Amino acid sequence: MDDHRAAPVDSGGSAEPAQAGAEAGEVRRFWGSLGLPGLVDVHTHFMPERVLLKVWDYFDALGSLTGGLEWPITYRQEEAERTAVLREFGVRAFTAMLYPHKPGMARWLNGWAADFAHRTPDCLHTATLYPEPGVEAYVREAVEAGARVFKAHVQVGAYDPADELLRPAWGLLAEAGIPVVIHCGSGPAPGKHTGPAPIARVLAGHPRLRLIVAHLGMPEYEEFLGLAERYGEVRLDTTMAFTDFTEGLMPFPRGALPRLAGLGDRILLGSDFPNIPYPYVHQLFALQRLELGEDWLRAVCHDNAAGLFGL
Repeated sequence: MDDHRAAPVDSGGSAEPAQAGAEAGEVRRFWGSLGLPGLVDVHTHFMPERVLLKVWDYFDALGSLTGGLEWPITYRQEEAERTAVLREFGVRAFTAMLYPHKPGMARWLNGWAADFAHRTPDCLHTATLYPEPGVEAYVREAVEAGARVFKAHVQVGAYDPADELLRPAWGLLAEAGIPVVIHCGSGPAPGKHTGPAPIARVLAGHPRLRLIVAHLGMPEYEEFLGLAERYGEVRLDTTMAFTDFTEGLMPFPRGALPRLAGLGDRILLGSDFPNIPYPYVHQLFALQRLELGEDWLRAVCHDNAAGLFGL
């Protein structure tokens, strides 16, 4: 399986058509060998084009900003092409993870995401939020419009998730049982409000909130595993975890693998597609080589999310 780690990309960082077709076969063989009907990926990014281009600009500049960390965007394609790739991979359901970085942006993003979900039925209707006056109102609007999952990004938004302005919104989402994928770990770079402590404060006030901790909470893996062990509605997604790229930067502690196995009913497949510096299939092989068993893989790659979202 290691041969797939270095699948070539073109000079622009996007997958070649022939390569993408071959990869689709590999992805389908992966889930087919597990007896699954496909994959459910809870961490994929779709957002307004001008916002996505700014995200790609950020990753393109990482090499000069960090002194050598290159992050080519493997699936730098038009929106329709990216949805087609996921469908070719056999991803039954995916998300439109999007997030504001300033006040007044979240409601606009939610409007775009509602339209995207309407024209993309295999996308779980995604919404977002930000600590600002009126947040409870537009979160309620999104829920009433059919939002099935929310995205919060503590690092990019540079806000405290335990901010009092968010308290009513968290309560509303906890009551509605709507999951929130939240980037709250301190990777790839720590922020003022990243790490497990702010999230612990949120959960103390809303213990039934269905938080899905993105990236397994890297690099504070064990602390976030602890929160999941304490709170029965906390889940974690696998986004970029265990890949060669991430293991070289923020390796998962091998001694914690039994705890990861023990939470097998609350670990969900995430990929960060399209903003990943390696082929999609590598995330799947990275999970497989943990050797936690086919039942664990079936649950993580499909069944847990299918149950959570009633697919």
